[in-house]
Amino acid sequence: MKNYSDDDLLLLSGIQHFAFCRRQWALIHIEQQWQENILTFGGRDLHDRADDPFFTEARGTVLVTRSLPLVSYRLGLYGVADVVEFHRSEEGIKLKGRTGLWRPHPVEYKYGKPKFDDCDIVQLCAQAICLEEMFSTSIPEGDMFYGRTRRRQRVAFDEALRKRVMELVLEMHQLFDDGVTPLPVQTKACKSCSLVEICLPHMSKRRSVRRYFHDALREPN
Repeated sequence: MKNYSDDDLLLLSGIQHFAFCRRQWALIHIEQQWQENILTFGGRDLHDRADDPFFTEARGTVLVTRSLPLVSYRLGLYGVADVVEFHRSEEGIKLKGRTGLWRPHPVEYKYGKPKFDDCDIVQLCAQAICLEEMFSTSIPEGDMFYGRTRRRQRVAFDEALRKRVMELVLEMHQLFDDGVTPLPVQTKACKSCSLVEICLPHMSKRRSVRRYFHDALREPN
């Protein structure tokens, strides 16, 4: 896999949009369109409370850092991690001003509850890959924190998940380079999407040209 340049970098958070819906991702990241709803507002509020770039807290054998900038030239992604914990470990890395070795452990905050698909965990795994590249280390796992359940969910960064991230990233870069917004495909998830009024997923149920003219020219009863 090639290394990307600074000009090629895409927003890391976009991989969550992309895994959820290619069209949603393209509307946001290619067409620069956005619309807030209660779910996105709640998620942004939760992130705002978690993000503090000047916050570092020591909790025994764990250091907590918020709003840590991330970049991976292997993935061609950049962004910010909500929370990165550094756990004291014999297989960790050195940190300036700290004794011992520490292993990075990303924690991603989401407003809702655990999902049945993988759109959240691919974002977390992408963050881990960025951290691995930045610190020249390996990160076996991280955590998702969901506002609805107020609980963490452990995520193992196995080979299958890493492969999934790589496949999504390659497709994201190709679609971005082509500047193509995919056509809408209506699903149950469209009801909760903040871009439903921009996306117009019901337009995916197209009539044939012959049927259109037949209906348009038909005399009213």
